[in-house]
Amino acid sequence: QVQLQESGGGSVQAGGSLRLSCVVSGYTSGYCWSWFRQVSGKEREGVASIARDGSARYADSVKGRFTISQGNGKSTLYLEMNTLKPEDTATYYCAAREASWWENCGNLGGLSTYKYWGQGTQVTVSS
Repeated sequence: QVQLQESGGGSVQAGGSLRLSCVVSGYTSGYCWSWFRQVSGKEREGVASIARDGSARYADSVKGRFTISQGNGKSTLYLEMNTLKPEDTATYYCAAREASWWENCGNLGGLSTYKYWGQGTQVTVSS
């Protein structure tokens, strides 16, 4: 079983930057990794995912501004957020879904397929 814990959230002015981190522990093999965000009263939405070949997928709303990456050893997942906008304000979560060894994780997958979640970290962007 895998455990995830986010950090790096905070308050920032519009146009600023933040880097979120997600520390992954436990048995980390056999999962795909993504970032989600959620505004109170709305459904959690996918933000970015990273494939096993290193490629990334992004929501249209963050494309060109956010970058997902993994640290050495792949024990940490990052989300670099640049040119932040007030509409980026949300609670951000890292998440994992189970994957077979032959899967590249090149698609985000449905929300219900993610069984492991961090506790969330709040990002607030002021205008």
